[in-house]
Amino acid sequence: MNTPSLQFIRLGEIVTLPALPPTRTLLQVLREDLNSTDTKEGCNEGDCGACTVVLGELDGEHIRYRAVNSCIRLAHSVHGMALWTAQDLPGFDGTLHPAQQAMVQCHASQCGFCTPGFVMSLFGLYQNHVAHGQTVTRELAQEALSGNLCRCTGYRPILDAAQKMAELPSVAVNESDLLQNLKHLAHSGRAQTADSSYISPPTLRELLAARAAHPEAQLVAGCTDVGLWVTKQHRQFARVLDVSRVRELRCIEHEPQYLAIGAAVTLSDAFAALVQDRPQLQAFASRFAGLPVRNSGTLGGNVANGSPIGDSMPLLIALGAHVVLMSQRNGQTHHREMALEALYTGYRQTVLQADEVLAWIKVPKPGPGELCRVYKISKRFEDDISAVCLAIKLQLENTMVVQASIGVGGVAATPVRASRTEAALRGQAWTQDTVQSAIHVLRSEFSPLSDLRASADYRKQVLGNLLQRFWLESQGQRHINLESFTCEGESL
Repeated sequence: MNTPSLQFIRLGEIVTLPALPPTRTLLQVLREDLNSTDTKEGCNEGDCGACTVVLGELDGEHIRYRAVNSCIRLAHSVHGMALWTAQDLPGFDGTLHPAQQAMVQCHASQCGFCTPGFVMSLFGLYQNHVAHGQTVTRELAQEALSGNLCRCTGYRPILDAAQKMAELPSVAVNESDLLQNLKHLAHSGRAQTADSSYISPPTLRELLAARAAHPEAQLVAGCTDVGLWVTKQHRQFARVLDVSRVRELRCIEHEPQYLAIGAAVTLSDAFAALVQDRPQLQAFASRFAGLPVRNSGTLGGNVANGSPIGDSMPLLIALGAHVVLMSQRNGQTHHREMALEALYTGYRQTVLQADEVLAWIKVPKPGPGELCRVYKISKRFEDDISAVCLAIKLQLENTMVVQASIGVGGVAATPVRASRTEAALRGQAWTQDTVQSAIHVLRSEFSPLSDLRASADYRKQVLGNLLQRFWLESQGQRHINLESFTCEGESL
């Protein structure tokens, strides 16, 4: 089996690493192969942010910057990109980058272990906002740092540093030279053979052909789940098939009746498209993991993985989403489409056949009279896994419920539709009495497990409480969510 090399750009130079194993992580490459020990290993599961780096990728004639977790990112997935770690930011004369100098001036570092990760998230914020003359608000800073944890200083001085960067002398990336190098790598392609241990096809046709030839290969997209199998379960895969470079699957298509999201679209971009159609989803989208996870993870990967506590699936079920599965057989391309909830057959099991890939998620556009909300219950407000996730979409006509669609996570072996509760609402007047009856049905519809996140009784109680919250919000009450509260002054 052929083991391909890896090439990326660092400090203006093309770095080439030959014969890299398919499951080697980017963090391992940085610390062990390149001796870049400024990038720290903390949790090794994408939660703490100590390993954060920034990737630069071609986006037309521009460069797009994303902060990502290097601990669960397979190294081969950054082929052809630019890479920055904390030690790459100072000038040749040792002058600190504004992201670093602001941390110093605001006394935002204590033990220092988490500091390089914070600096890299700030660098991503700098490149995407400060470098374009945009103001960094407190809210924007919190969003950018949502994937980083600090145990020493508290977050106020770090948030101060995020806003301080714009006051310091500016530092610009030489994007002209970087664009040339990125285009050079893109045009030179990548030496891959039919027997490569890491296959990253650039087109859908090549992806389907590779899947047909290697049904045993481990499919990856953003790798935020499979990365944990590597780092925590120490699993190794002889061959990896990466869908994240497939041009067709990196697109979002806005059709008159639906939104078609390619399986390789990042969670950040997928949620941005969903929020464009339904602005009320913004708070939920921001709570879907930390920003570095959303920058790496893909909507297709989250759906195909089928975790019962994956947050995107209850929402997509409630929105009436369909998935498109594709394969290549006897030289012909085949596809089949189904409701998203029909994809799952058991705990992390799907109807996907060995030669198939999940290619598209089709999400209907909002209809007239639509009420839609999604609620995530977790122990931490940010960057935490749900105990319960409930998504509700109703269509009302003259206060009558003509259509009801409810998706639920955390209450069964798979993400599920609350079909009995939907039936209890459909055709009824949208009143408190109707809601109370539906609450009783919803609490009895599932038999959840008790685990470290919540007891079965708690989950049942919360389901009903969330439906009651939905009713109150539909009647105009707004100050009943944590999202409605803001902290005053400089307490954060």
